[in-house]
This record gives sequence, C-alpha cells and structure tokens, in this order.
Amino acid sequence: VGKHRKHPAGRGNAGSLQHNRVNMDKYHAGYFGKLGMRRLHLLPHYVHRPTINVESLWSLVSDQTLEQYRTNPALEGKAPVIDVNEAGYHKVLGTGFLPDQPVIVRAKFFSKRAEQKIKAAGGVCVLS
Repeated sequence: VGKHRKHPAGRGNAGSLQHNRVNMDKYHAGYFGKLGMRRLHLLPHYVHRPTINVESLWSLVSDQTLEQYRTNPALEGKAPVIDVNEAGYHKVLGTGFLPDQPVIVRAKFFSKRAEQKIKAAGGVCVLS
C-alpha cells in the first residue's frame, strides 16, 4: 500500500515551468507570457464622449417650441437652436428620423449620417 508522501510535486504552482509543465500546458493554456502593448500612463475615462441620436434631439426642446416654429408666421424662415452640450452630450449620432423642421444643432462632434440628416431637414451643424 502506498504511503502519503507530503508534497511530491511541490506546493502550489511550484514546478509549473519544469516538471508540472504538461498539466499547465494542457489545462491552463496561455497562463504564462505577455499579450499586447503596454500603455504607460493610462488614464481611465480619458475619452468621455456621451452621445445622443438624431431622433432624440427634439426631446431636448419642449413640444411647444416645435409647434411654434412650425405654425407661427412670425418665426417663418427661422430655426431653433438646440445646444447639445448644455444637455450634457458631446456627440450627435445618426440613428432615427428627424422632422422636416430646420434646426441649428450645436455640438462638439457629429457623425456623417447625423450631419446628412440634419442638413436634409434644412438645418445646420455648428461645432462648438
């Protein structure tokens, strides 16, 4: 009958590069080594760019404002200014539909599709 020898292969991960290598390669592939490139001064949340879609732009302005610009003859030819930065967003994305009401949108960034949709509605994109 065999005897219980204390730690025949060593304690813990001992020998994982020598005599226990088969176990490490078979069951823990990729355990050793490095991967990728180092980023020395990594700042978390360095690029902070909250986004809003084109379909949600009019939610930043009251419904009364939209109706005023549509129906009031005194405001004909004028467009409301929607400042996306004030609402806490930085980039406007192009998902969704935009009413056929001209609008001036101020933001730090615009995607191509957002810019196309705003201009198609007769509006203007202003970088701020």
